[in-house]
Amino acid sequence: MPKMRFLLPLLAVMLLLPSAAFAAHGHPTFPKDLELYWVIPFVCMLLSIAIGPLAVPHFWHHHFGKVALFWGLAFLVPATFILGFDLVSFYAVETILLEYLPFIILLLALFTAAGGIRLKGTLVGTPAVNTGLLAFGTIIASWIGTTGAAMLLIRPLLRANKHRKYQVHQVVFFIFLVANIGGSLTPLGDPPLFLGFLKGVSFFWTTVHLFVKTAFISVLLLAIYFVIDTVLFKKEGSPIPASSANAEKLGLDGKINLLFVACIVGLVLLSGSWNPGVTFHVYGIPVELQNVVRDLCLLGVVFLSMKFTSKECRELNDFNWEPIAEVAKLFIGIFLSMIPALAILRAGTEGSLASLISMVSDPATGEPLNYMYFWLTGILSSFLDNAPTYLVFFNTAGGDAAYLMQHVGTLAAISAGAVFMGAVTYIGNAPNFMVRSIAENSGVKMPSFFGYMLWSIGILWPIFILTTFIFFV
Repeated sequence: MPKMRFLLPLLAVMLLLPSAAFAAHGHPTFPKDLELYWVIPFVCMLLSIAIGPLAVPHFWHHHFGKVALFWGLAFLVPATFILGFDLVSFYAVETILLEYLPFIILLLALFTAAGGIRLKGTLVGTPAVNTGLLAFGTIIASWIGTTGAAMLLIRPLLRANKHRKYQVHQVVFFIFLVANIGGSLTPLGDPPLFLGFLKGVSFFWTTVHLFVKTAFISVLLLAIYFVIDTVLFKKEGSPIPASSANAEKLGLDGKINLLFVACIVGLVLLSGSWNPGVTFHVYGIPVELQNVVRDLCLLGVVFLSMKFTSKECRELNDFNWEPIAEVAKLFIGIFLSMIPALAILRAGTEGSLASLISMVSDPATGEPLNYMYFWLTGILSSFLDNAPTYLVFFNTAGGDAAYLMQHVGTLAAISAGAVFMGAVTYIGNAPNFMVRSIAENSGVKMPSFFGYMLWSIGILWPIFILTTFIFFV
């Protein structure tokens, strides 16, 4: 299991926090006019991820967890003195209890279960095979989640192309399609859509209203990928690995993990539909029973997956704990330093980003500008957590699911922006960073944070602009 000793000081602080302070003052809130300079630690966190591996690779490799925690504390410590202990400690504990821990537990469960499924047989990474894998992953992402699909298929893709000289483009397009765009058709696919489902959006609403948009973007990306991979494959001399002469028969090892992946999907769906009305208060933070049950059961799935999957299967699948440990360490800094950015965003037209939020409506008529909903939701989702960003613009558009489902263009723009543009950066969606980490552990030298954005902006943004003119104007 990954070592998470860096969390112990945070958990110790949580245990020492006085619950009476929270209970006495209720749910504290940030000032509506919170200044933008509070976002500096979050910006520095992103710059560290972007620059650290290039500028100081040895230091970064050994200390990135400490760097992440430093930037989290760079917000918490001064904010405690300026904004008050009760306010800051409440949001720190709330973020860890209700956002970070459920996030990392779900990722851990999917990482463990999907990492125990090994596609046996010798897949040779030709353009046709690679495109087929990407298409299959894109299709299943809406039904087992982008994280589940990504963790299931990234290792087979990497093994199939181990003999190839050029592999970066394969992982980049995998992130675009399987880890993001493919998850746009059901609430199971991506967290923003699950939030919409909890708010009353019907389960198959996105299936109906985003299908054409998703298919349009996916087919374009698959076609572009096929052309690029074909050119590079021929440039390499159309290599075929020597081992393909003794091809292993196709099949699945660790099949019991398919059941565990299904259990994970079921637990997530159950936690959104089952509401026993039981709430615990942990240091003033309301924790609902269904979420506690879900997280405990997910940890149970991790245990069962490790118990019932052979060590040989995981070794042959190149499974190790480093990718999930890296994500856990980096995202504690991201989640903590991101607190003020989300607070400013939630303040809406009363906050420091009022002029930005106001851009989603026509100033003369007050009518929604769907293309602005698509781009603002998308760009902010690329750098912030796309789930609360979706919720901010969902509420800005009225917050009534029944009303928004009738105003198809606006809700579709918000949903598409939150899901599609999660592919723009490594931190835009949960599996992006894990896919990158797994690829690097397999010997693929992935682009830096900004290097990846050159790929995403150069390829995705022209497609998103085309999508805007066709569907949202």
